[in-house]
Amino acid sequence: MRVYNYTPYENFSASPEEKPLRILYIEDYADNRMLIRRVLMAEGYVVLEAANAQEALKLALSDPPDLILMDINLPEVDGYTLTARFRSTPLLAHIPVVALTANVMKGDRERVLEAGCDGYIQKPVDIDQLPWQISKYLRKSKGF
Repeated sequence: MRVYNYTPYENFSASPEEKPLRILYIEDYADNRMLIRRVLMAEGYVVLEAANAQEALKLALSDPPDLILMDINLPEVDGYTLTARFRSTPLLAHIPVVALTANVMKGDRERVLEAGCDGYIQKPVDIDQLPWQISKYLRKSKGF
């Protein structure tokens, strides 16, 4: 479990007193976490990482993030089940959950949304589009 801090992206932080926006990325592959962390940190986000459901719940409950990026194909507890757990936990139910998944077959997007995710980003990730996609979900949740 790692926490990375970086200067907040000015389009989302109205003043220096505000906390920087934090994203919890749940992904079991370290290389995928490193790529997404680098892209998001370059945009000024604080990135929290979890390799499994247990780490993710512990991090999210200790200090809820502004957005959760969820790999669907996690070991032991899959992303569908973990999303349902977040949705049933009052402290976490309001946090946007965006699936970041290699599940790109017909019907996968609908299944992700039915499971309680607010959005869907397919792998392989387009790193040029990812910051825009993340900002779209954050703006919607923050009312921008």
